[in-house]
Amino acid sequence: MSKKNNTSWGGVAKWYNKLLSMDGTYQQDVILPNLLRLMEIKKGDKVLDIACGQGFFSRAIAEKGGEVTGVDLSPELIKFAQKYQGETLIKYLVASADNLGKEIKENSFDKALIVLAIQNIENLHGALAEASRAIKKGGKLFLVLNHPAFRNPKHTAWDFDDKNKMQYRRVEEYLSESKTEIDMMPGTKEEVGKEKTVSFHRPLQLYFKALVKNGFLVGRLEEWNSNKVSEFGPRQNAEDKARKEIPLFLFLEAVKTN
Repeated sequence: MSKKNNTSWGGVAKWYNKLLSMDGTYQQDVILPNLLRLMEIKKGDKVLDIACGQGFFSRAIAEKGGEVTGVDLSPELIKFAQKYQGETLIKYLVASADNLGKEIKENSFDKALIVLAIQNIENLHGALAEASRAIKKGGKLFLVLNHPAFRNPKHTAWDFDDKNKMQYRRVEEYLSESKTEIDMMPGTKEEVGKEKTVSFHRPLQLYFKALVKNGFLVGRLEEWNSNKVSEFGPRQNAEDKARKEIPLFLFLEAVKTN
């Protein structure tokens, strides 16, 4: 992979680990409770966490009784995952999503998940093929991603209609595939030398086609909105309404059919 398209988060591992240890994150307050509700983890379920990062979701699934294997491209993040796994017995491996390696055996997992990572994976078909290889027939793949219809970096944004007092989401591009360089540490003050990653935008139809091509059928789709609320001000009501109406995340549950 070229340096330009390097999507490993190893360079910001300390920052990302600190972020996920904080209260009030989307991972903690929105994604995790919904994911656990939908994955219905049973004791002994063999679960593969692809692009597991520092193990935030791996640990939560293991605490529910899942036998978890976490895989990530970044050795720096895997070190954090191993450090914080506590009493949970999780196996962590360094490998890319599109080449999980020989330690991940065919048809050996009941469930797999890819959370907020599929849009940073260049080889979409390779990643889904590897997930399909690892999951048993009838097993499930759970995907969580920034909603592609409303979160296309540099092509979508919040805007405000002063005349009608409405907050809305401006969408300039959707059907075209694209890749965009973005900051890995949004909201931080240091601009010089900021680490970058590449985000790959794909429309929904492409995800569905790629899943079918790799032996999956989508069985469930949910759209999750932001849990944040605006501070008091003239736009508060409009902003809060927009947050409730325009989803932030897309969830897909896909069943392996062969």
